[in-house]
Amino acid sequence: MQINLTGHHVEITTALRDYVHTKFDKLERHFEHISNVHVVLNVEKQQQTAEAKLHLSGREVYATHNHSSMYAAIDGLIDKLDRQVLKHKEKISRH
Repeated sequence: MQINLTGHHVEITTALRDYVHTKFDKLERHFEHISNVHVVLNVEKQQQTAEAKLHLSGREVYATHNHSSMYAAIDGLIDKLDRQVLKHKEKISRH
């Protein structure tokens, strides 16, 4: 899985990059057919936003999450993506 990490109005530190990689490893354990991930971290005033687009086999999944802390925004984003990926996995296994 290739992760592209972009920051708008925020500097991507090594700690932030490592945190994103460890969280996306959780998604890869649930569904191994994730080919590419594009993550955008954005800061506007006091609002931290994390958004991601996953390229799955045959589908794209998009989610975004806002919070006052960047780490909490990434956690919320991973939870949303996890639910969508598991739903996609169930659809594939039913067919």
